[in-house]
Amino acid sequence: MLGIGGYKQRMVDASRALRGRDTPMRVGNAHHVHGRPIAGDFAGLKRVQFALGCFWGAERKFWSLPGVETTAVGYAGGFTPNPTYEEVCSGETGHTEAVLVVYDEAKIAFEQLLKTFWESHDPTQGMRQGNDAGTQYRSAIYCYDQAQYDAAIASRNMYQQQLRAAGYGDITTEIVYPAPEFYYAEDYHQQYLSKNPGGYCGLGGTNVSCPIGLGATA
Repeated sequence: MLGIGGYKQRMVDASRALRGRDTPMRVGNAHHVHGRPIAGDFAGLKRVQFALGCFWGAERKFWSLPGVETTAVGYAGGFTPNPTYEEVCSGETGHTEAVLVVYDEAKIAFEQLLKTFWESHDPTQGMRQGNDAGTQYRSAIYCYDQAQYDAAIASRNMYQQQLRAAGYGDITTEIVYPAPEFYYAEDYHQQYLSKNPGGYCGLGGTNVSCPIGLGATA
């Protein structure tokens, strides 16, 4: 039984999702940590979206990795265009809290990003992460090309073996190509733990190491 609030752990039907709006969220276009843009064409760089629980802590996992050009937080994988945080938390948009990671593949392998993703959360928990329950906390990888998708599937299959050996269940992570629309979250959410160093971070991994060097590259 899901208990009180359990409806938030069931995906809303597209026909019942909130209508949203045509106007995108207005956010400042400078990363709080390094000052580089968080929105744009990112010519010559690669993009991927990761969802692994509350996006405050999730974004911090990636912004300091060498080879990651920039990061941003937002909403993806649902039905409501340009949602607000309150709407996403209602469980009526279908979105998950996502991190857009923009990286230079000459400086960091996609497999390293996957390793960070898998080891930074428990991907077997379905519509929750730790004490955070709801569809917006589900695990996902949203890919921008076929090579990313193939590498993500290969890493999932390899990590599933490691998790089973450690007593964990099945991975519930969505792996999707092509990536859905990424809707930027409100400005105060961007790089939240840089702006608020003592802020909440509910992420916790499984302490199971994810192998890399699977022979699939992005």
